[in-house]
Order: sequence, then structure tokens, then C-alpha cells
Amino acid sequence: MIVQEFIREAKGADIRAFVVDGEVVGAMKRQGKEGEFRSNLHRGGSAIHINLSEEEKATAIKAAAAVQLGVAGVDMLQSERGPLVLEVNSSPGLEGIERATGEDIAGRIIQYIEKNVSWK
Repeated sequence: MIVQEFIREAKGADIRAFVVDGEVVGAMKRQGKEGEFRSNLHRGGSAIHINLSEEEKATAIKAAAAVQLGVAGVDMLQSERGPLVLEVNSSPGLEGIERATGEDIAGRIIQYIEKNVSWK
């Protein structure tokens, strides 16, 4: 069972912000298919590139930091109260975000790993 507040103004869409090393490296707006309240791409949703507001970027970065993740997919709703965090994913998929943004997100993750790995 899933229970969450209904945010009418979101209109069945959410935002996935991809955070790597404390920076938003890509974002997409996902729209659920007709009759589906979830906007997941594997459930038939669609995605387009979106430029986040400064408040949305800050919210995504704070959410990833709150759960101590260097790589995270932060799902948010756009509401009249500002961005609302739905979920912080520790292993978000890359295919949808890379297709929607045209960005090499996997490359950014590899750079993060190389920067932070201990070569002993």
C-alpha cells in the first residue's frame, strides 16, 4: 500500500534530479501515463529534460546529503509550497535520465568514484 498526500498541482508528474558529489548533474520531468499516478518510466511514463529552479536544486542536494549519498536520484513534486521530496534513491537508473538530458551521467559517477576511491 502506498499512502502519500495528493498534490493536485503536480498533475501526475514528478521531477527526478540526479545528484553526484553534492551537485545536480541532470534533471528530468516525468509524466505518468493516463490513469497512472506513478510517473516511473518502467510503468509507461515519459520524460523530458527540465531546468531546475535554484530552490529545487538546493532541495535535491540537501536531500542527498541528509541520507549521506554521494550519488542519488531525488524524486520531487512541484507544489504551491515549493519542491516536495518524495524519495531519495541510492541506486537510480541511468537510461532515462541520460536519454532525457543528453548528459553522460555515468561518466560523472565514474569521475566521482575515481576522486573518492582509496588506491591501496
